[in-house]
Amino acid sequence: MVVNLYIRQRIEEAEERLSPHASKSRYSRGRLKWEESCQIRTDFQRDRDRIIHSNAFRRLKHKTQVFIAPLGDHYVTRLTHTLEVAQIARTISRALGLNEDLTEAIALGHDLGHTPFGHIGEDILNELNPDGFRHNEQSLRVIDLLEKDGQGLNLTWEVRDGILKHSKGGIEVLGEGWNDVETVEGQVVKMADMVAYVNHDIRDAIRANVITEDRLPKSVMETLGHSSSERINTLVYDIVGQSLHVLNHSQTRKPTINMSPNILEATNTLRDFLFEKVYNPSLATEETNRARKTIRFLYSYLQKHEEKMPKEYTLRNDSIKRKVTDYIAGMTDHYAARMAEEFST
Repeated sequence: MVVNLYIRQRIEEAEERLSPHASKSRYSRGRLKWEESCQIRTDFQRDRDRIIHSNAFRRLKHKTQVFIAPLGDHYVTRLTHTLEVAQIARTISRALGLNEDLTEAIALGHDLGHTPFGHIGEDILNELNPDGFRHNEQSLRVIDLLEKDGQGLNLTWEVRDGILKHSKGGIEVLGEGWNDVETVEGQVVKMADMVAYVNHDIRDAIRANVITEDRLPKSVMETLGHSSSERINTLVYDIVGQSLHVLNHSQTRKPTINMSPNILEATNTLRDFLFEKVYNPSLATEETNRARKTIRFLYSYLQKHEEKMPKEYTLRNDSIKRKVTDYIAGMTDHYAARMAEEFST
């Protein structure tokens, strides 16, 4: 027992050698419900493991990133996106001397509340639910209330904050409100999320014949690179270089993860291009129309047939609309389509 206890203490002591701006697990603001610390793992390591072992994390492998029901095997799913974000975020955090365990936990949990059918599902639930719907808020609801048969995962405040505030909405990269997240590690995940999706969504759009390589903005390619690996390297190098300078000279409690002006401009241009040429056009396909109908049907049907939902969604003292929203948001693409077909026969 004494030896095991020392293992966690050794890791916590090593964290003291990180950047002064890094989050230290022994100084965490704590969990919603107190519990005994692990003898081997720090609290942030424990949070990471809880996320990986959750049902919501496993379901990400069958949730759409951008393209619904693609025919190829190499399209990005919500799970592979999450793993890419975690890898990029860990690279940046390690280079900046931040808490890699906290970074990884936030990255792995940031999309747990995402709906089936990508942002189409999010938009429809936001329209149908009287209280609205945002996937980052649902991610927090998953880890606080819905996992483990309603017990939740009881994660630390730092991980919960990073997950809740990872979403950028319509804000440009580093635009007003971008760095509202409370930890520097949370800022890193927010940046890594962007680095991941602007690159893998280009690959998928080309694979789906939505765009061709020669339609990519030439000025952006000249600045960021002509391949996915080049662009990721350019962005990560720039983020690390600019942020190291900020971290080393900042006297504030929470310095800002940064980018150089020309790289930032090229990144926002590329992001705008994706919205115009990939994301918005993808909203008008036959598959997306079918997805909309599926979610609308399930939302209407389940309100009238609460007994069709699993017990973990019906036991809470919530409105029927909230229960139905939680159930649908947790579905995978295949499960939602199957349930709609089953209920309609």
